[in-house]
Amino acid sequence: MSVPRAVKLRKRLVVRQSRHFDYDTGMSKTQSSMVELGTVAPAFELTDVVSGRAVGRDDVAASADRRGLLVIFMCVHCPYVKHVERELARIGVDYKGKIAIAAISSNDVAAFPEDDPKEMKAQAERLGFRFPYLFDETQEVARAYTAACTPDFFLFDADMKLVYRGQLDDSRPQRPSGGGNDIPVTGKDLRAAMDAVIAGKRPDTNQRNSIGCNIKWRE
Repeated sequence: MSVPRAVKLRKRLVVRQSRHFDYDTGMSKTQSSMVELGTVAPAFELTDVVSGRAVGRDDVAASADRRGLLVIFMCVHCPYVKHVERELARIGVDYKGKIAIAAISSNDVAAFPEDDPKEMKAQAERLGFRFPYLFDETQEVARAYTAACTPDFFLFDADMKLVYRGQLDDSRPQRPSGGGNDIPVTGKDLRAAMDAVIAGKRPDTNQRNSIGCNIKWRE
């Protein structure tokens, strides 16, 4: 995303977003926008790269009897996603039928062909995703959700209202500069929020931003 467009987008959405260039990875390191809790999940209909079928928000929600919906913005190439992708696959297994899950990639594949649908499908099959992996070619869904980074998590309750938009957990990938940490990837923050939704409770509102590569917006 170019600076002028990023500024324009931040003004329009009125969200908090922190971004700086990460010289270790050569990518922008971006925090999630922390969209206002209570926001209703925007509708979408996108193609699942594995099945080739069109999948809508309500189709996904129905897979868990509409008890809750987790939307994950992610991609193939981002090192922050690579660091947690196996845990995302485990969450898909552990919460299947309990919380509906959809993953979405919105990156500009002309500039980043490693994130194209063929590579997305290979990633999903390699990891055994139990949830649809959708390609947001126009980037309209990412903009509707105010997605900012990969990974970026949006958890909605049975009423399709946002109850969690924070980090997966405290683990961060190691970088040559010495950044990152050795904390194991457990998904504890997101899992706690999902468990609360399953129990009919409100997740803790004290939530830490997710952090990752910025979504690669089309020029």
